[in-house]
Parts: sequence; structure tokens; C-alpha cells
Amino acid sequence: MPALAQITKRGQIFLLDRRTGQPIAEVKEQPVPAGNAEGERYSPTQPYSVGMPAIGAELLAENKTWGMTPLDHLYCRILFKKYQYQGDFTPPSTQKGLQSPGNNGGFNWGSASFDQGRNLLIVNDLRMPVVTRLTSREEIDAMPSLDPHGIYSKMYKTPYGMYVDNFMSPLYVPCMQPPYGTMSAIDMVSRQLVWQRPVGTTQEVGPLGIRLGIPFNVGMPTLGGAVTTQGGVTFISGTQDYYLRAIETETGKELWKGALPTGGQATPLIYMDQASGREVIVVNAAGAPHNPRDRGDYLVAFALPKTVIEQGAPKQ
Repeated sequence: MPALAQITKRGQIFLLDRRTGQPIAEVKEQPVPAGNAEGERYSPTQPYSVGMPAIGAELLAENKTWGMTPLDHLYCRILFKKYQYQGDFTPPSTQKGLQSPGNNGGFNWGSASFDQGRNLLIVNDLRMPVVTRLTSREEIDAMPSLDPHGIYSKMYKTPYGMYVDNFMSPLYVPCMQPPYGTMSAIDMVSRQLVWQRPVGTTQEVGPLGIRLGIPFNVGMPTLGGAVTTQGGVTFISGTQDYYLRAIETETGKELWKGALPTGGQATPLIYMDQASGREVIVVNAAGAPHNPRDRGDYLVAFALPKTVIEQGAPKQ
């Protein structure tokens, strides 16, 4: 059956018959909370792809709050109890509330990759709850047209504007425990999770925007997606540290990583160089959104050395 896998910012994976759009894996309408914003209408249910694993869609809880110190952890815990949170689809209101997955995802623009020979769907996600608040039309219209912090949306010709910001501590580190980004493989026959691993380190980030250079592998938010080769290797460069990584598709084991001059928040491109017989991986390294001082315009290419190809080593 010709199928289509649609991934969403909710961390849901919908498996559909691409000829008709009908679900192949079971989808259920489940109850969700209603809001109380004047003039708004709310659906009592939303579709959940219960026949496929959901990635990074666990509910938030007070015991999952986090901080680098006891003080900022306490601050985050107080905020969690203060903010409105009703689980999935917590509706924005005029009071501050939490949404998770946030507007960044779940899954983002990188999409998914598929190993047809192994029937594995490879996805990467980010886990960054956001704080939301509906603002009155008068309040939002009185603000400058360009918000320097990028946390207010005008939403022109609607009754409300929107405040959206990441759920962070005063040290500007996430208020919820890691991981903040993972890679996962799903067996499309059994529709079960095969492996999941944190991906990305803290090497390029730190509290208050200070780069610490310490590569703790906590799993960082990912943007650009992965690309998977027939030889069983998956490449990803969309992490918040500056590397292209090679992951063993069947196991999730990191095989290799190559340094980039700045963040590669894009999906790598792979092609075969006919002249040399080498497979080439190209990354657009233009910078990561969390690190504006490191913007770039690099195209970086990687390939196995010619001597390895000449010796008959298997190509990846």
C-alpha cells in the first residue's frame, strides 16, 4: 500500500494512504481542554495517532522541573505551579500558561528520513515548552512594530495578539529537565520504537548566553532533519552544537562526527561524485538561532578519502 508519514509539531506521526488520505495506523479523536477567551471557539476533541509512537509528547509535571542551581530550579518550580497548564492543547488565555510541545515542535522543518531496506523511519525532535499569553488588541497595537525580543506576535485583524517565549529560568536555561532533543527510529512494520538517543551537546551554549565549551550530551533542540543512506548510516547536522554526525541507522550508535564552522540548521545533502566514485555529504552551515554571533554562509562537504575508496572499502 502506498503510504505517507506525516509528522507534526505535536510529536505525532500520522500514517496515511497517500492515494486517499485515509489513516493506515489508528487515529482517535480524544477530548482536549476548552478555553475561556471571549469570542473564541474551541473544538472538544483533537485527532491523536494512537497507532504510531508519539515522540517527546510526555505531559509536563512539577517533578520534571529543572535548573542549574537549587535557586533557579526553585524559581522554575514556582513558575510551573503559577502558570496555567491542562496538558495537551492547553488553550492560550489572558493569563500566562504553558504549551508543550511548543510552537517549535515536536518535529520541525527538517521532516523525517526513511530507510526502505530496513523499514525504519528516522525522526529528530525538539522539546522546549513555551509560555503563552493572549494580549488585548490595544496592548499589542501599542507595541513597536518590531519586537526586539521576538516574543510578541501582532496577529493583525484578530481580537488578540500573542506573547510566546521559551520556558526558561533567570539564568536562561530550560525550566524542564533534559533531553531537549532526540533522534528516534521507528519500525514501520511493528510500528514500535526501536531506539531513541539524545543528540547534541552543550558545547556551544551556557547560562546567560555564555558559551561554556563543555560538551555534556544532554540532547539539545534540533531543527534541520536527517538524511539516511542505503548503507545504513544516518547523517544529521541540525543540533545546536557545530557538528555533522553519522549515526548507525539500526542501533542509534554515533559512528563519527565532523566539526562545522558554525551551526548547520539544515538537512544535509548527499550525492555521488561520478569523477571520483565518492559519496559526498554537503552541509549548509549558516548559524544557529541561539547563537547570533556565529552567523555564516558556509557550504561544507565531507567524503571518504580517495585512498579508502581505492582500497575497496565499503562506501557509506
